[in-house]
Amino acid sequence: MHVKPGKPFPLGATFDGTGVNFSLYSESAEGVELCLFDSSMNETRFTLRQRTAFVWHIYLEGIKPGQHYAYRVHGKYKPEAGLRFNPRVLLLDPYAKAVHDVENHELGLFAYDMSSKDKDLSISEYYASGTPLGIVMEPDYDWEGDKLPRHPFHKSIIYEVHVKGMTMQHPEVPEAIRGTYAAMGSKPIIDYLHKLGVTTLELLPVHQHIDDPFLVEKGLNNYWGYSTLSFFAPEIRYSSDKSPGGPVREFRQMIKNLHKAGIEVILDVVYNHTCEGNHNGPTMSFKGIDNPGYYRLVKENPRYYKDYTGTGNTINVVNPQALQLIMDSLRYWVQEMHVDGFRFDLCSTLAREMHYWNQLSSFFNIIHQDPIISQVKLIAEPWDVGEGGYQVGNFPVLWAEWNGKYRDVIRSFWKGDGGLAAELGYRITGSSDLYENDGRRPYMSVNFVTAHDGFTLKDSVSYNEKHNLANLEDNRDGHNDNRSWNCGVEGKTDNERIKKLRARQMRNLMATLLFSQGTPMICGGDEICRTQQGNNNAYCQDNPISWYDWQLSEEAKEMLDFTSLLLKVRREHPALHRTKFFQGRQIRGSNIRDIIWYRPDGEEMDDEDWTSPHTRGLSMFLSGTGIDDVDDDGVPIHDDNLLLMLNASVMDVEFYTPKFNAKWELLVDTFNPKNQETHGPGSQTTMEARSLKLFICRCEVHPLPKPAY
Repeated sequence: MHVKPGKPFPLGATFDGTGVNFSLYSESAEGVELCLFDSSMNETRFTLRQRTAFVWHIYLEGIKPGQHYAYRVHGKYKPEAGLRFNPRVLLLDPYAKAVHDVENHELGLFAYDMSSKDKDLSISEYYASGTPLGIVMEPDYDWEGDKLPRHPFHKSIIYEVHVKGMTMQHPEVPEAIRGTYAAMGSKPIIDYLHKLGVTTLELLPVHQHIDDPFLVEKGLNNYWGYSTLSFFAPEIRYSSDKSPGGPVREFRQMIKNLHKAGIEVILDVVYNHTCEGNHNGPTMSFKGIDNPGYYRLVKENPRYYKDYTGTGNTINVVNPQALQLIMDSLRYWVQEMHVDGFRFDLCSTLAREMHYWNQLSSFFNIIHQDPIISQVKLIAEPWDVGEGGYQVGNFPVLWAEWNGKYRDVIRSFWKGDGGLAAELGYRITGSSDLYENDGRRPYMSVNFVTAHDGFTLKDSVSYNEKHNLANLEDNRDGHNDNRSWNCGVEGKTDNERIKKLRARQMRNLMATLLFSQGTPMICGGDEICRTQQGNNNAYCQDNPISWYDWQLSEEAKEMLDFTSLLLKVRREHPALHRTKFFQGRQIRGSNIRDIIWYRPDGEEMDDEDWTSPHTRGLSMFLSGTGIDDVDDDGVPIHDDNLLLMLNASVMDVEFYTPKFNAKWELLVDTFNPKNQETHGPGSQTTMEARSLKLFICRCEVHPLPKPAY
């Protein structure tokens, strides 16, 4: 084998047809060894003698794709100074594109002596080889003309889903591939998504992660995957093909299949922290390669880590090399894996510079200027657990955001809380108070009422309290704030009135979500009444608690049909997914405003109605001629006029249609989905307790002349 100095870039392991260039960044290391492994796991070491701009590099002629490798990094083990080098520990290349297996806790993952009373201050004298090895990948792949669907945000329906959870029990998916990328890209799943009306999948983390030691000790694992080990390698657990590089190929085939069906794929990515935890956590990659370079350390005592994430550590985006790692990873997933965008977990953390959140941070600036990343969907979870971390509405112009304020007010409104009319008005019209004044549009508000973190929709109307005992934390984990309850006795299923009320509340929440301006996100399984038996923090439940149950009850079938209807209505009516905010002004060439709000009695809302603690019902008129948008060919868009009625009261209320020369036909009724109604101007309709109706008028409308007295 011929050894050459190699080059510092690109970072990682790069095959050029003749051999492989290996390069690893470490500013603080005193020496680096590359470790190659054969099929019998025999190790051969090569010392990297070349270092350029803190990048250690070597070229080995004759090495081919499929080669397993890792690093041993030499330097001081001095945690009190932030240094944690231990060459006895095998380390995964941060740029590894694939791994050979999951971590092996029995073979060791720690650089310190766990039996010592000093814990992390005492270096381990034992070899730790439990970290997965990296695999050299072939550079080429036949994408067969794959193209990104590029659905505009305002026409997108995001469906948040776990690869394994959705597919593990699907009866039409071949058993051998259930729970994998191959299953997610299979015909039964794609047909289901098409029938439902989904345009965009948001996959829970698919970066290689670990099952945290504290979970392994309990016999549990990290089902959600928010404990990243590698920002490049697709999770091998979700691949039916475990051969070298198999997960990469299978992931790409999934993408091709979904794109061919017109479905986008967004990745939920965790760049704010890694699986290595705090000072007592394992050493598997970054911590043993360049701890002060990759992590935010406490300045006064660098033994400890800044923790804005609640997981023990925070990636040091102030360091240009750590920032480059994130950007290189993002570009890789777009260019080499063809994903359509990203949802950034705890994104506020990435905007922290020396301490405080900064909208003009290096992270946002570099993304804004990047010709690749700036062109895909970018969605922020706009908070972290640090001081000043709640930043809903404050992200830069290219960013959409999970709108936590939308979630909270919609759930509270349908629970029956009063005094919410004004905020409700903002939320269901695209949250102009958050997004209008910074160059963004209504669709930058990603609206949701449930997500992976919290109760499912079914559980949110079925449980007063969390039921997380299966997590083995004595029910202390997870939040206990259920804003959409108030449906009767918890867990009671034999009372027909309670069952009907729960089903109606699910329909109310789903209909409000899909009839609001903004980009809706459905938590996968809510459309079939998926339950976690009251567990609102099922992050460690890789079992039927989290998996979809495809043996659908009648209630689930009815909810699926109802959700499909809602998505069809939204898709067919541009007035429900505008690209511009309402102005509340008279439409040019008409004497009708683009949006008008009414009390139940048919009179327009006034200031007192908006601020009253007693307002629990209102109507919203949307003009079909006031959209002020154009289609892809530049032709002005027109729609039918729509009238949305909401009654969150516990009492039936008589609502009145506007005094327009209009014929209003009922499209949706959450109290009775089979109901049919037609009404004229100023006509009365009974809105049953806690119900929603959507009416349509298919002709141009004008106010009726006021009667002469």
